[in-house]
Amino acid sequence: MSVQAEQLPAQSPPSGEPLVKLEGIKKYFPITQGILFQHHVGNVHAVDDVDLEVYPGQTVGLVGETGCGKSTLARVVMRLYDATEGKVWFDGRDITHLKGKELQELREDMQMVFQDPYASLNPRKTVGTIVGEPFRLHQTVPKNRIKSEVQQLMELVGLNPEHYNRYPHEFSGGQRQRIGVARSLALRPKLIVCDEPVSALDVSIQAQILNLLGDLQDEFKLTYLFIAHDLSVVKHVSDRVAVMYLGKIVEMAEGASLYRTPKHPYSGALLSAVPMADPELARQKRRIILQGDVPSPIDPPSGCRFHPRCPQSRAIAEAEGIDGPHPRCIQEEPELTTQGPEQTAACHFPLEASIIEGGGAVDRFEDLVEDQESKEDPAPN
Repeated sequence: MSVQAEQLPAQSPPSGEPLVKLEGIKKYFPITQGILFQHHVGNVHAVDDVDLEVYPGQTVGLVGETGCGKSTLARVVMRLYDATEGKVWFDGRDITHLKGKELQELREDMQMVFQDPYASLNPRKTVGTIVGEPFRLHQTVPKNRIKSEVQQLMELVGLNPEHYNRYPHEFSGGQRQRIGVARSLALRPKLIVCDEPVSALDVSIQAQILNLLGDLQDEFKLTYLFIAHDLSVVKHVSDRVAVMYLGKIVEMAEGASLYRTPKHPYSGALLSAVPMADPELARQKRRIILQGDVPSPIDPPSGCRFHPRCPQSRAIAEAEGIDGPHPRCIQEEPELTTQGPEQTAACHFPLEASIIEGGGAVDRFEDLVEDQESKEDPAPN
């Protein structure tokens, strides 16, 4: 299968209705004490008041540190978790409280690709059974046609259809992830949530999977919510990028704008930590060092949640003769405000300068993707 995935150019603002719309989403996990008689003592604020829109045909990247709420938000979108507060809209329909048969029917339009390509596959079932399970559950294909449909899906994602009766342990990591992608495509969904789908793979195999996802998006007009730690991966695949910190979205922008001129100090710190292959650009890059650890989501800080670690807040306060973070950051919670064309950030003192003075950006996937596009891949990993 010949796959093609190109760096997406900057796009004009999306028009029409969003496929996915989140309004004030909160997801708290209760903390209890006691054995026989448990009582509620607090909450883990995993996701706190998130608004997000994903338009048809777009890829929205979601980035942030471990524990910031990315995967929890994805599971709320998928209705694997019920939201504590807020509304989830899908294709113009409020799905926040769907149950039973209505929720099962919704599953045909939204699927998920998981992080671990082995743990997400049942080791006791063959690939044919795993990929064919959606057909049997939703009864969208007659039983006598399931095998042929599964083999077509296997071929579509670059697997040998003759391996229909093999088990997951007989495949490599990249091939297992292709199995997960094939399963997610079985019902021809409108939305696929990719929860760190390449983080467990080596770099060259990551490029193959990214090529595959881009090719499938073009062919089937898919919409992706793409979660990752690796900012270079997100840059390559995303039309828009949302940065999360401690349960909140702190910045949202087109990929090119975010990587060229991040406005939130946390976004700037993340980007400054990305290694660069070009030594000239690496020397120009300003490294932002964060102090301290991520606060507990059980008791998040007042005001801006990033203020205990924010070098920008401390620099502004020091210029005014104040020790520690700026009082405004401690007392007032910033709202997402417009910082440029298609760019918003929740910060009282947004960054002004580019992280890379030359204004350019390089990631290690561009050369790999070009290599993958220039040759056939007869035996994908």
